[in-house]
Amino acid sequence: MITNTDSKTQYTNALIKEDSPYLQQHAYNPVAWYAWGEEAFELAKTQNKLIFLSIGYSTCHWCHVMEEESFENEEIAKILNKYFISIKVDREEMPHIDKYYQDVHNLLNKRGGGWPLTIVMTPFAKAFFAATYIPNQPKYGRSGIKELLLQIEGVYQRDTQKVIQSSLEIERILKEHKDSSNKEKVVLNSTIVSQFISDVESSFDNKHFGIGIEPKFPHASTVETLLDIYSVYNDEKALDMATSMLKAMANGGINDQIEGGFYRYSVDAAWMIPHFEKMLYTNAELLSAYAKAYKITQDEFYKNQVDAIVNFVRVRFEKDLLHYSASDADSLVGETKEEGAYFVFDYKQTKEYLQQKGYKNTQEILEYFNISKQGNFEHQQNNPYLNGKNEPENLSQIKKDLKKLRTQKEYPFIDYKILTAWNALYITSLFEAGYSKEACIYLDTLVNKLYIDGELYHQRLIEKKPKVKGLFEDYSFLISALIKAYDSSLDQKYLTLALTLNDEAITKFYKNENWYMSDDTFQTVSSIYDSSYKSALSNMLDNLLKLAVLHEDLNLQKIFKDSLDTNSLTLTSSPSNSAWLVRNYISFEKGYIVLKATKEMLKKEKIPLNPFLLKKVINEKKYLACSVNSCFAYSNNLDEILKKIEAY
Repeated sequence: MITNTDSKTQYTNALIKEDSPYLQQHAYNPVAWYAWGEEAFELAKTQNKLIFLSIGYSTCHWCHVMEEESFENEEIAKILNKYFISIKVDREEMPHIDKYYQDVHNLLNKRGGGWPLTIVMTPFAKAFFAATYIPNQPKYGRSGIKELLLQIEGVYQRDTQKVIQSSLEIERILKEHKDSSNKEKVVLNSTIVSQFISDVESSFDNKHFGIGIEPKFPHASTVETLLDIYSVYNDEKALDMATSMLKAMANGGINDQIEGGFYRYSVDAAWMIPHFEKMLYTNAELLSAYAKAYKITQDEFYKNQVDAIVNFVRVRFEKDLLHYSASDADSLVGETKEEGAYFVFDYKQTKEYLQQKGYKNTQEILEYFNISKQGNFEHQQNNPYLNGKNEPENLSQIKKDLKKLRTQKEYPFIDYKILTAWNALYITSLFEAGYSKEACIYLDTLVNKLYIDGELYHQRLIEKKPKVKGLFEDYSFLISALIKAYDSSLDQKYLTLALTLNDEAITKFYKNENWYMSDDTFQTVSSIYDSSYKSALSNMLDNLLKLAVLHEDLNLQKIFKDSLDTNSLTLTSSPSNSAWLVRNYISFEKGYIVLKATKEMLKKEKIPLNPFLLKKVINEKKYLACSVNSCFAYSNNLDEILKKIEAY
């Protein structure tokens, strides 16, 4: 459906009815977009049209590029509207749909996908073509979208049965791969930990630090796993890789040196130039990693990063005690948007500005942030980073002034969706970072706004009622936050709700030893691979272990074991891609221990750092230490109990 309007915007399509900020961005394209749903699929069948599926998210730079080049182009829109039913999906709103079609892309192209993800399907919604960004005109060694669309339509009209057969074969192979990987099981043992360290070491960049080459991602779940390995096994190599990576990122351009907060990834190996979008999940996971590094080393460097992340999220993402999902990479410069425009500095302008502010050490400040005449970014602009120079005096005030200079430009678009999973991730990390009071307030608000009349929801806009029901990742990460809240506050309400949601999650998503990403008709199996953030499945398995020992429920441990067995082959084939499950395998082998006592006893004593020690309130006025199936120490003396726990 396309409606001509007399307003500034010439076109309106069916996405105008959607809440998603990403779908709203495309509501005025000349393309006759539909949201994912029965209306679009029925139209495709009744009109015998191919389906053009485009998946992205609101702060995705190349999604914006493809929109401007193609989806706002009337000629291309006419081709799409004539020959295709076009569907837009917000991958943050429907991660299970995105996951399935990323697997399709991986199968057809023998490499990972990304966003925007472009899929073409038969009228019966069977995929047979997959790509990511497609340029308007032939370039980058790729066909232009106009020619490609006409070519695909022509092939379908000339050889319909062959295309249909191909789509069915793709579906069969994906199902066969899923079934075979789950049938093959291997026996796991502690060598998985050494294999994990060896895998990380083999891909570790010893020059710039971090994992792999450009583009370079934070891999926060890997860092946290390395830190926990050090805590358990005293493995200095694991600690060294984790801390060197954390320091390199903190000093690099992937970290906003002026306002705090980390960008999603670096486009170069040296962490100098980022892709400038900031995600709540990136900062949530890095917050936990820096907090854990501080606990282990007591180095204030890590604590400073913790505080900077918390301050950034509070200033840019917080609204009514909830947190927005992301900010864009692009900012307006005149009439056009440019990547990174808000965040970068011009040498001459910055020098003159600092001089006007009365700084006598202007050159020292510029050199500290590596702001130079030649620049390190497009148009001789500079993205600040640090390389070991001494801090200038009044650094805090300097950053405030440089932020004021920035605000002469418009801050990038912020995606104002409230995502349950990402909010819960951040809340869990706040507990890890010692911001327990704030974490409880945020958690109470999240539960109040997203868990309504016994129904958990995936997302909402602050001013609207939620519509999309909770997905597996929402349950997984919210349960983790609730367990952390109980451990911190010892308030029974958090443990009670965690157990309730855990029961619901098992009922909704656990079927035939597989965990599914949703409980609707589109069934996608959840993966143990950490992707943009830690695997919801690996995280859920950790929840099961914790709740098994807290609630003395061996059935939960059995579900953990069965799920681990189901994914054992995948884990052993590439443990570094499933860092969070490696970490949770350690917790299974070592065993979570619960320290039980009265609330007053547990509150008054300082419990030493131990990633696998939990607390639980009982009425007994003695300390009790228990594993999942037995209690092994009982004493009035906490030190005595802790020694027995360490020796257990």
